[in-house]
Amino acid sequence: MNNKDITAVITSFKSETKILNCVKSLGKDFKIIIIENSNDKKLKEKLEKEYPNIKCILSDKNLGYAKGNNLGLTMVNTKYALIINPDAEVQNQAIDNFFLTANNKPNFAIIAPFIQEKFNKDLSMNKKNGIFEVKNVKGFAMFLNLEQCKDVGFFDENFFIYFEEIDFCRRLIKKNKKIFLDTNIKINHAGGTSHDESINHEMEKSRNWHWMWSTFYFHYKHYGYFFALIKILPKFLSAILKTCFFKFISNKEKKDIYYCRFNGILNSILMRKSWYRPKIN
Repeated sequence: MNNKDITAVITSFKSETKILNCVKSLGKDFKIIIIENSNDKKLKEKLEKEYPNIKCILSDKNLGYAKGNNLGLTMVNTKYALIINPDAEVQNQAIDNFFLTANNKPNFAIIAPFIQEKFNKDLSMNKKNGIFEVKNVKGFAMFLNLEQCKDVGFFDENFFIYFEEIDFCRRLIKKNKKIFLDTNIKINHAGGTSHDESINHEMEKSRNWHWMWSTFYFHYKHYGYFFALIKILPKFLSAILKTCFFKFISNKEKKDIYYCRFNGILNSILMRKSWYRPKIN
């Protein structure tokens, strides 16, 4: 196996300051497909001029993470794909180490990199190095074996963002597919900073709306409506109280955020689609 066997897929939105470091870390040795959800023509020109291995697709609208990645995956014709966030950077030997693991575990569905900040939670202290079978992984970077994944259908496009990778992993596990975490594959992830800082507030409102919507939808999908309602109810009541409190003390920024949390939950409970989009020019 070599670099011709893998394609990287990146879904971006207002991510110019982050994505440049991401693609630099990936290099020019294999194909990279970028789904650019903010329709940034200058970014497309800049990336494709500097990196002949990049194909940047401008979407007509903000497709979100699940649908954007699915679109990118339809264009992949290699054996493997790396789904990676714009605010992630591949460390030295990460790709080579992936191929070593893929050779040793040929029937894998997903191989994920070591998540350093979550190490003590994800692995017991006596398992510091190696390859471990797990039930789900974080979505910032996932190596996919496309042959093993295709019958599951990749990401559920009802999710705009959040929980789509957990749902994907759950569906793979139900099909008896194998998911591994490899501590020898290192990929840095800033976390929650894929976008430019200038739009932080709008993105924070969007994050809160979609986190709540996706929380309910995930539990509804896998456990039923009543379970999802019980799961979300404390967050729903908390969002109402905090919206009222921050409105009372005239803190508009916090009020807007908690109103988005409330509104995301309400729309999910009412079984409405995930419609909210950040209001950015």
